[in-house]
Amino acid sequence: MPSPSASPSAVVSALRAAGCVFAEDEAELILATARTAEEVTSMVDRRVAGLPLEQVLGWARFHGLRVVVEPGVFVPRRRTEFLIDRALAQAPRATVVVDLCCGSGALGAALAAALHGAEVHAADIDPAAVRCAGRNLAPYGGLAHEGDLYDALPAALRGRVGILTANVPYVPTVDLPLLPAEARDHEPRVALDGGADGLDVLRRVAAGAAEWLAPGGCLLTETSERQASAAVRAVTDAGLTTCLEVSEELSAHVVIGVRP
Repeated sequence: MPSPSASPSAVVSALRAAGCVFAEDEAELILATARTAEEVTSMVDRRVAGLPLEQVLGWARFHGLRVVVEPGVFVPRRRTEFLIDRALAQAPRATVVVDLCCGSGALGAALAAALHGAEVHAADIDPAAVRCAGRNLAPYGGLAHEGDLYDALPAALRGRVGILTANVPYVPTVDLPLLPAEARDHEPRVALDGGADGLDVLRRVAAGAAEWLAPGGCLLTETSERQASAAVRAVTDAGLTTCLEVSEELSAHVVIGVRP
């Protein structure tokens, strides 16, 4: 028999008191995910303490998939679904996919699900992210690798990659304290901090992209509105044919660079 603390009204009240704007929706997800009253209590306590809902649940919805999200791993954002849509539009028949700065591996998993039979690799410098990505890619036969950007990848991928996604950290270091507490306190700094102007990692990804992309292969990376022009320049300077795609609905800005 569930304890009173596991009742829907009690869960909603606790979440609302903690400032959760969508308390009813979050309560429904917690109650549907938890297997026991004790798990409900534990999940509510963690959410009230400020953990991102997806880390509390252990999963997130991303591009139609239920993606595993472990504690301490970057939570995939809904706006990044736009990047997946643009990747599939740009290279609908890609057979080799690489997801750099992969976090949970959500991007690689979404592309693997859409590109049936594609060879998919993900890479991250954070061991927790690599472990999580491995779980999300396993159903598709994909592999997750630990290391710094391209250093993590098998050498045999050079010149073969049809889609290279890189959801790089792009928050300028000085702006990190301004992030919502959920991100600032519970997501890895390495997944957020983009250096002085937020573009340090993007420049490194862009500089190496042509070596790994197949002819006609594309690099896709997310950026902010204020950084978009500089991000386009960085990818163009790396020798790729570059454009910017924008979704006003999702407030998403995606830079696409194609190897000639």
